[in-house]
Amino acid sequence: MSKKELLERIEKKRTQLIDIVAENGLTSPQAIQFSQELDRLLNSYNSQYIKKCYTPQMS
Repeated sequence: MSKKELLERIEKKRTQLIDIVAENGLTSPQAIQFSQELDRLLNSYNSQYIKKCYTPQMS
């Protein structure tokens, strides 16, 4: 999946999550499911496209 496609999926899932929360509440099963799906998409984006900023220092 390209970076553009992944970003589009993230934005679509975020919009869906907002709608689900507005209709069913933050703790509804649907909201939790959509939130977890959004988390997976964001984690995928971060692992593929965000450079690691943290480098542990050896003592």
